[in-house]
Amino acid sequence: MNKLSIIVPCYNEEKTILSVIDEIRQFTDKDKEVIIVDDGSTDETKNILKEINQENIKIFYHDKNYGKGKAIRTGIQESTGDIILIQDADMEYSPKDYPVLLRPFSEAGADVVYGSRFMGGAGYVRLHFYFHFIANKLLTHFCNLFTNLNMTDMETGYKVFKSEVIKSINLKENSFGIEPEITVKLAKKKFKFYEVAVSYKGRSYAEGKKITLKDAFWAVYCIIKYRFF
Repeated sequence: MNKLSIIVPCYNEEKTILSVIDEIRQFTDKDKEVIIVDDGSTDETKNILKEINQENIKIFYHDKNYGKGKAIRTGIQESTGDIILIQDADMEYSPKDYPVLLRPFSEAGADVVYGSRFMGGAGYVRLHFYFHFIANKLLTHFCNLFTNLNMTDMETGYKVFKSEVIKSINLKENSFGIEPEITVKLAKKKFKFYEVAVSYKGRSYAEGKKITLKDAFWAVYCIIKYRFF
């Protein structure tokens, strides 16, 4: 496991995209590639990305906004690393947690590692959006029921995989539904899951948060669909 592929799906993140790239660059413990997928941004994100010219950064552009799932699928397809890590472009999750996320692969033989916002001991977690917290917990418990896992945070933005593990499943979701799709499909194949505590600085909708209640209902549908069909 010598090379790390960091997939950064982004949509209208002109305020944060350069900051997240800068933080990723500061993580130098491994050979890495950064794969940024612009999912049809309509703000200045695309123009900002076109100014980037660095050897280990690959940038791909969708012709329209398909959704986070489609951007992740593109990133996985284009990745060449031994480990694939998904990094949101909104700075809610910090690349400073990479060493914690990667440790179970070398120390515990993990196939999949999720960074949980709810395990505690991770430095800081912004306290707001109580109903989002409840929705996250309900979705996680519902997913656990159908996968027989004991996760604390299925909807986390920090998901890390061995390359051959994530590429062993055929992903189809274009939306946020890719989160439960990934979890259910990998659990069905009996891969070894681990969770670690990570920090989280959540945004408000005024600050650019995009996930909505509609996505929660779609996640329930995806859990049932990919578990049984």
